[in-house]
Amino acid sequence: MSESDRPDNHEIAADAAPRGVWRIVTEREVMVKLRDRNFLISTVITIVAIVASLAVSGFMSGRTETVDIAFTGTDAGQVVQTAGVLAENAGGDVTFAARPVADLAAVEQQVRDGEVDAGLAAAPGGWRLIGKESVNDEVSTYVTTAAQQLALQRNAAAAGTSLQELSQGAQVTYDLLDESTIDPAFAKIMTFVFAFLFYVASLLFGMSIAQSVVEEKQNRIVEILASAIPLRQLLIGKIVGNTVMAFGQLVLFAGAGLAGLAVMGNTERITQIAGAAGWFLVFFIVGFLALASLWAVAGSLATRNEDLQSTSTPLSMLIMIVLFLGIFSSGTAQTVLSYVPIVSIVTMPARLAEGTAAWWEPLVALAVMAAAAYGIVVVAERIYRRSLMQTQGRLTYRQALSVED
Repeated sequence: MSESDRPDNHEIAADAAPRGVWRIVTEREVMVKLRDRNFLISTVITIVAIVASLAVSGFMSGRTETVDIAFTGTDAGQVVQTAGVLAENAGGDVTFAARPVADLAAVEQQVRDGEVDAGLAAAPGGWRLIGKESVNDEVSTYVTTAAQQLALQRNAAAAGTSLQELSQGAQVTYDLLDESTIDPAFAKIMTFVFAFLFYVASLLFGMSIAQSVVEEKQNRIVEILASAIPLRQLLIGKIVGNTVMAFGQLVLFAGAGLAGLAVMGNTERITQIAGAAGWFLVFFIVGFLALASLWAVAGSLATRNEDLQSTSTPLSMLIMIVLFLGIFSSGTAQTVLSYVPIVSIVTMPARLAEGTAAWWEPLVALAVMAAAAYGIVVVAERIYRRSLMQTQGRLTYRQALSVED
């Protein structure tokens, strides 16, 4: 056998390496992250921010606002008092404090000076509710209802009847055919949370993979690794290691959110969101396997860190598109997108949070995602192997595919 026909030592060593060597790479990727102070600090800060935001939200939503209303005249005081009773009976988060003053001029002056939130005075044919710069909808609703109720009582008494007799037959009940405990506003908030977490985790861990690959390539470390580890095993280790860390971080974030809701006593919201959050984690881990392989390809196409901006642009655009589609899609568009791989990471859990998806739909969407992820990983692995050892300059995807194995 001639010297040129002998197999390269790197190939012999790589072929002789155990097939499970990717576990070593995975362990290294995990340990590097766990020793990264910036990563640990940012994770702790995010958890604290989640708990703090829930605490502030719970405090603000549970706090009762007191509205000071200046009034003149005994009847006006009765209207303010009745408005307070109506607000209390309705379980509203507003109470009314009556501030009697001498006359209309004093009412207007106190409103103008900001000493009270609103003013009330009699006007021809009714009442004049006075604000400074904008209309307070809650004040307008309760005061108007109180004034109408008192007027009806007086008119009924003058006509020799009662308010109950006048309102007989006017009662309306609201029956729901498909009663649901889902809060649409809260579901929309959770959709934004899912999209934001996907965006942050995909960029943070994806860029980490790409930078790791290009640094090993730029420093020629990859040539040493390739002599001991098959490139396929190296790629698998990087994908699995970063996927495990991304999944673990999201579990911590989700756990912090659910714990915060539990401490606040919002058990009904935990019931609403726990299932959707669980599916989000499952969809994310499957989809991120595909994204991680693409981020590794972005790193392998580059020869230095400066090249990453161009090689990673398509991925950054994809993640941005998923973010906006996840937040703003609704109706039929959201239903269709919940079956589209990668986009379904956000849209399917969003539909589950809203209660618009049947039990079997996430299973079908997950199967589609898994099939697409497998195909992406296979193609990405081929590009990665062909481009990783090319150090002449930045490659395009077309050039990488044309390189011989």
